[in-house]
Amino acid sequence: MRRPGFELLVAETTRPSGATVLTACAYGFPVLGDDAWWQELDGYLPANLLGLAAPGGLFVIGDILVERRVRTQDQSREWNLARRLQKRLLSDHTAAVGVTLVDRGDTDTVEALLSWGWRCLPTAGVRGASSSAERRLLVLR
Repeated sequence: MRRPGFELLVAETTRPSGATVLTACAYGFPVLGDDAWWQELDGYLPANLLGLAAPGGLFVIGDILVERRVRTQDQSREWNLARRLQKRLLSDHTAAVGVTLVDRGDTDTVEALLSWGWRCLPTAGVRGASSSAERRLLVLR
C-alpha cells in the first residue's frame, strides 16, 4: 500500500523443525484531515474526534490477522499478540486514537476487537450517520 506513514507489522515463530512461519500481521496508516481515505470515515466520526485528524492524531488500523486461538484465548491479557500488534502500531506513530470500520454484520470481528480493548462509538450526533449504517466505527485509545 502506498500511503505516507503506512506500517506493516509481522509476527513470526520458529517451529521445532527450524522453519520460520508467519503467525500474525497488522497494518495501518495515519489519516490526515485532507486525506482521500477521510471520506471513508465521513458520517461515522463524532465531532469530538474530528479535530484529531488534522494533526495526524487518528491512525487507521486496516486489519489485524491472527490465528483463531489468539482471537478466542486470553483476549483481555496485555501480552495477547493482537493487543501487542495494535499497541505497537499506535505507539510507533504517536497517534492518540486508533480507528477502524467494520461491516455491521461481521459480529466475529466486532467481538474480537471489543475483547482487545476497542470500543464501538454510538452514531447519535454524528453527521449523516444512522443506526442502520452498513459499518461500525470502533476506536482504540
